Amino acid sequence: MKQALLDRIRIINKHVTNKLMIHIAGKRFGHFAILSHTGRKSGKLYRIPVVAEPFQNGFVIALTYGKNVDWYKNVAAKGGGALRWKNKDFQLVRPVFIDREIGLTAFPALFRAGLRLMNIQDFLKLESQE
Repeated sequence: MKQALLDRIRIINKHVTNKLMIHIAGKRFGHFAILSHTGRKSGKLYRIPVVAEPFQNGFVIALTYGKNVDWYKNVAAKGGGALRWKNKDFQLVRPVFIDREIGLTAFPALFRAGLRLMNIQDFLKLESQE
């Protein structure tokens, strides 16, 4: 997809879709979690829905819009954040990018196929402090 189209979709999701998804993310079913992070400049607490799965004593998050997103910059600046996944809360630290093929293995086959189809390239691994 062209970057201009991706930017438009990202803006629509930020202002519309995410506001709806926040109410169903982090619940018992599904692959959507709620990531809480602190703004690196504002100090404000943000909560956003993300695609996440448990992986090697932590979680993998698919960066559906690539590495150049504010939430990632905030998580990187603070060294982590919190994740609400299947009605449980996790403190996450040490964010590192991992290889696409390794990141994909964290997801169930059908979801993995969708991520491949959408050509998602970037995956972030965070360790759980629990």
